[in-house]
Amino acid sequence: MRVAFLTQDLQLSGGVGVVVEHASQLARRHGFDVSLVLTQQQAEPDWAFRGLEHLHVVPLDEARRMRFDVAVSTWWETADQLFDLSAARYASFVQSLEDRFYLPEEPERMAAALALDLPVRFVTEARWIVRCLEALRGPGGDRVLFVRNGVAKDVFVSPPAAPVALRGPLRVLVEGSAQIAFKGVGEALAAAGAMDEARSVTLVTPDREGEVPTGADEVVRAVPHGEMARLYAAHDVVLKLSRVEGMFGPPLEGFHMGATCVVTPVTGHEEYVRHGVNGMVVDWDDVRGTARMLDLLASDRALLHRLRTGALATARAWPSVEQSGAFMALALRRIAAEPPPSPQAVGRRLVRDLQANLAVSQRLTIDHTITSGVLKDLREQNAYKVGVWLRGAFLRLSAPVRRVRWWLRSRSES
Repeated sequence: MRVAFLTQDLQLSGGVGVVVEHASQLARRHGFDVSLVLTQQQAEPDWAFRGLEHLHVVPLDEARRMRFDVAVSTWWETADQLFDLSAARYASFVQSLEDRFYLPEEPERMAAALALDLPVRFVTEARWIVRCLEALRGPGGDRVLFVRNGVAKDVFVSPPAAPVALRGPLRVLVEGSAQIAFKGVGEALAAAGAMDEARSVTLVTPDREGEVPTGADEVVRAVPHGEMARLYAAHDVVLKLSRVEGMFGPPLEGFHMGATCVVTPVTGHEEYVRHGVNGMVVDWDDVRGTARMLDLLASDRALLHRLRTGALATARAWPSVEQSGAFMALALRRIAAEPPPSPQAVGRRLVRDLQANLAVSQRLTIDHTITSGVLKDLREQNAYKVGVWLRGAFLRLSAPVRRVRWWLRSRSES
């Protein structure tokens, strides 16, 4: 069975890593002929994901000359090229509702949402995404296929127990890109910095370069899985205050190495985090409350040990990448065997959403026209012109007074 996964690039990211792992499992264990189709050229070298040696990595132009049984988009922008490929069936592997990555006024938000109306079968990694997609497709729509992300148990090797130091600083690991606002890296470092108890903080970021917020005792950049496992094992708590997530993998990887977590109630956390059992869930935008939760774990080592033990129990019950790969193979074989989605149902959804987006665009255009007219009228009124002149005159007249005050203050301080 020939399968193509379309991905923009092979740069370091959790989403790309999940795609490569699935593709590798399909090729190594299930006899699939798998191609990774790159839709964009990158100046930076590809990340050395494990399992790439079992896959064909081909540019889009070459893939257009090939024939596949199933072609799978893995990001809304790769859906643009999905139907350029010749395939018997088309699918989309959804790792989040991607319109949430953009602000309401950004055009990408609308495009990402419309990608969910395409005539494809959906496969996803989290149950909350299953519920959302099936609600969007309405009664009678195709069931969304659920393939839970597995963990590489040969890399993230769970220790037999979760030993806890009875003294010493609380070892906190913050993971995420500081360049992506919704990852909450700045908020996490601020919360750790607001602790009263002793702590050591390590920031692990996929960013090869760029500034990071202050507050970390150590910054580690772009590390492979093996090093990531070592870092998790060397820490007590994974602190992650994300606002947008899909499967929410890093705390789960930390669980496998004996760390507990402190997280926000972000989508995906409900897949495995149990408050007070294997981790702690804190409120949004609550730096002080999060700091107090970390202080509690630092001062109550019995609670910390209990949470870490619960985290290990959760990890041992979680599927491996091999088990997850078997479910992905079943999902793709099912897609290949089924008839394509109904064009009538797809067309109805697409037209409905196009009409809704058109109405939003028209409303924004009207609002802009009204606002521009009001501003023009204000600027043409004599009262506005007089007000602008008076403000300038006041600033000019008050400048000497401000300089005298500054001189007197500097003299008194000296």
